[in-house]
Amino acid sequence: MVAPVLRLYNTLTRSREEFRPIDPDLVRMYVCGPTVYDYAHIGNARPVIVFDLLYRLLRQIYCTGHVKYVRNITDVDDKINARAAERGIDIRALTEQTNAIFQSDVAALNCLPPDVQPRATEHIAQMIEIIQSLIAQNHAYAADGHVLFSVPSMAEYGRLSRRPLDEMIAGARVDVAPYKQGDMDFVLWKPSAAQEPGWESPWGRGRPGWHIECSAMSWKHLGETFDIHGGGIDLVFPHHENEIAQSRCAFGHEVMANVWMHNGFLQVEGEKMSKSLGNFITIHDLLQSDTFGGRRWPGAVLRLAMLRTHYRQPIDWTLKGLEEAEANLRNWHEAEVVSAPEGAEIPAQILAALCEDLNTPEAISLIHALRKAGKARELKSVLMLMGLYAPDIFAKAGAGGAELSAEERSQIEAVIAQRLAARAAKNFAESDRLRDHLLAKGIVLKDNKDGTTTWEHKG
Repeated sequence: MVAPVLRLYNTLTRSREEFRPIDPDLVRMYVCGPTVYDYAHIGNARPVIVFDLLYRLLRQIYCTGHVKYVRNITDVDDKINARAAERGIDIRALTEQTNAIFQSDVAALNCLPPDVQPRATEHIAQMIEIIQSLIAQNHAYAADGHVLFSVPSMAEYGRLSRRPLDEMIAGARVDVAPYKQGDMDFVLWKPSAAQEPGWESPWGRGRPGWHIECSAMSWKHLGETFDIHGGGIDLVFPHHENEIAQSRCAFGHEVMANVWMHNGFLQVEGEKMSKSLGNFITIHDLLQSDTFGGRRWPGAVLRLAMLRTHYRQPIDWTLKGLEEAEANLRNWHEAEVVSAPEGAEIPAQILAALCEDLNTPEAISLIHALRKAGKARELKSVLMLMGLYAPDIFAKAGAGGAELSAEERSQIEAVIAQRLAARAAKNFAESDRLRDHLLAKGIVLKDNKDGTTTWEHKG
């Protein structure tokens, strides 16, 4: 079957465009990942799910092995330093613990591991190289142990966000400092105190600014220009605007990425999520505790609840939405679907919906039609493509046995998520240990070719 044309909304041009990769043999995508100082909240889950779906769709169109997905890990940041000091623990210990939890949580959301998950601390040499190039081309300057990007040196600065100058100044939270030549100039490198992480550089011992990290990691793993750059809409300015400025000026190209994609904001039960309102919800809470709706939620339910709204629209995260998502998944995972053989072609209408800027609401409407028509094999293929195939959450204890409780299923899924994280980290000894641990309890795992795992209880 010939795939329909893939069309994506490009924030850079404010239009929906036909996607044409630079190299069809290797489609390259970069997505901003977590700053590992605390549990990721449910708003952070949205870009992870959205761009996992795009990754799956690109692999469907261009074939697995012809798509390279990079999602970074920010493990040097002032928020990390502050949290480690607050908890009285080593910075590396904090980032390792937090990253392990994040990897487990997103695996439970049925997200495939990216092809590369670079850490900022492993790319200091690339950051220094870019900064030196910017200085040599008069796009940056060193002052008082700092290095800053000179915003006036780039005529097209602001092209992505399209904000008036006064809004950009306000949005950038400009720091007043005597060493700055312009109000909008932003930090590429800054000095580190003795107790802070630091690396030797031509400008003294210091650490990078946030924006330069992504420029360096995307360059290292995807090249000077690449196809797609994604993230939440809150990153358009200043983070993505500054990435573009650094990369374009360092390498001399008209673009950093051809397509810029951004998902919309998330609120909870009609209100902005915040700790002060008591509605701050982490992915970990939803998966492992009873803080939302008095129960734990399977990762596939959270994923479907997220995909019911088009990725560019604001989403209202509600208990009702989760309940409806779970009911739909139960309806779709009837016996004929679970037992159906894999490998059926994706129905053309559903593939066309996903290729039209990830129109998941339309795709979900068509899934209901497939279920009603009894097309079990096609339905199974669609659920697998979208990361929604999760028969384990409806598993039964065995012939004549009682259905597993929600708590038992949640515990099993938590171990499976830990195993997926171990596999992503290439810790195969731990992966095997967790598999054997589940097998001893009668849980048989099946690793699917799309990177997901299903399970069955043999009693």
